[in-house]
Amino acid sequence: MTEYPLQSADSGNGNPVVVIGAGPAGLTAAYELGKRGRGAVVLESDGVVGGLSRTVVSDGWRFDLGGHRFFTKVPAVEALWREILPGGDFVTRRRMSRIYYEGRFYDYPLKAANVLANLGPLEAARCVASYAWAKVHPPGDLDSFEGWVAARFGRRLYGKFFKDYTEKVWGVPATSIGADWAAQRIRNLSLGRAAVRALLPGLRDRRDVASLIETFEYPRLGPGMMWEACARRITAMGGRILLGSPVERVACEAGRLRSVVYRTRRGHAEIAAPALISSMPLGELARALDPSPPENVLQAAGSLSYRAHLTVALVVPSGAGFPDNWIYVHDPRVKVGRIQNFGSWSPWMVRDGQTCLGMEYFLFEGDDLWRDSDADLVEMAIGELRMIGLAGSADVESGYAVRMAKAYPVYDEAYADAVDSIRDWIERHAAGVHPVGRNGMHRYNNQDHSMLTAMLAVENIVDGTCHDIWSVNVEAEYLEEHRAGGVCCSGATAGANGSSMREAGETGRAAPVVRLRA
Repeated sequence: MTEYPLQSADSGNGNPVVVIGAGPAGLTAAYELGKRGRGAVVLESDGVVGGLSRTVVSDGWRFDLGGHRFFTKVPAVEALWREILPGGDFVTRRRMSRIYYEGRFYDYPLKAANVLANLGPLEAARCVASYAWAKVHPPGDLDSFEGWVAARFGRRLYGKFFKDYTEKVWGVPATSIGADWAAQRIRNLSLGRAAVRALLPGLRDRRDVASLIETFEYPRLGPGMMWEACARRITAMGGRILLGSPVERVACEAGRLRSVVYRTRRGHAEIAAPALISSMPLGELARALDPSPPENVLQAAGSLSYRAHLTVALVVPSGAGFPDNWIYVHDPRVKVGRIQNFGSWSPWMVRDGQTCLGMEYFLFEGDDLWRDSDADLVEMAIGELRMIGLAGSADVESGYAVRMAKAYPVYDEAYADAVDSIRDWIERHAAGVHPVGRNGMHRYNNQDHSMLTAMLAVENIVDGTCHDIWSVNVEAEYLEEHRAGGVCCSGATAGANGSSMREAGETGRAAPVVRLRA
């Protein structure tokens, strides 16, 4: 993997725009600044670029931290992908995913013959009866994830296809999760719609249901290939990427950004900056502000929490793999939530006769899994793979564990107010500071929406536009849906003659509110 050595901050190009974070949002911002002839310095606390979209390389094996489909309905983002990476470096893949439940695999999207064969006629009848009962006698608690889903599918199907996986992802009982998450993730899906799709495939319109696209594109060497290429282009345009450089202080004076202080292997360095584009976690940004915000803002910053991500990659013979890109594991006996087959993402990710399976775990930093040794994690993952029946212990040739802190912002009951409090303080007391991206805005942005926020921030800084970056990805529509028309900070909608980014406008899915209930 390409390394970008630590460089001096005083390279003589004047005061650059400082970018915090070398993930998709941060690198997009630096790249767009470079194209406009503006100096940019990227400060990244980690030792590699790509953030959650990196591709890990161990002993020649390549694997992702989760799977990262390249699919978007934002034209400007699509164009940027093509600009950074030549077309020959993309492969078109057919989506295939299934649900594992009680020793059986269910096609996803649902198919009638497969569901009936797995459930059997008696259980299928029970599920239909449960659905009918829920229509006549809906659950009393429709504000919880469990009540909301059970009301639309019946309790039997809810228990089979929703409960366990959701609880693994967020680490709390489904009864403690607000219905907002379900409403956003599966807003157009019901048993009736599923039955129509399963029994009458000719009538299906997959665009109205989340995550049902059938094909997507993927860099042949993984998503890290995209961001390593982007980093090279940034440095070729005169930008600087400083790895191992965590930000410690964002200094303001008279209500405006003055400088950014970061840590190096030799001590500390300070950069005078006319503007800052930040994809660091929003709470950490608030705590780094100097002068320090008032106590209520700091409390809001401390209340924001995150789920961590753990991948245990297991090398197995290709025959011990499966054809799916990934499998959802709805089985409470095992901790794994999802399993990737990186050979199904791209044949360039694996070796002839072998593949690499990514066992995905969702956790909080400090959990037992987070503290376990790599050897223990590999042993556990092998045992769970065997329990599921996908491969035996003898099939696993080697294993690797990779932890990613702050992978998924948690949207609990207080998160929206906390974000508003921090955002308001920054806008009033730290002019020139622009939060972007998933962690930077504490919003469940996909890669394309994170990139779009960065592109719009650069337009605001360089071109003097007034895009309301916080309006990106806020409506209750999913990635596969698209509505033209961007929103400026004045509230006006950009017309047909606007830029491609303005035409992209508000697209995709809203921030899922995992409202943890008292």
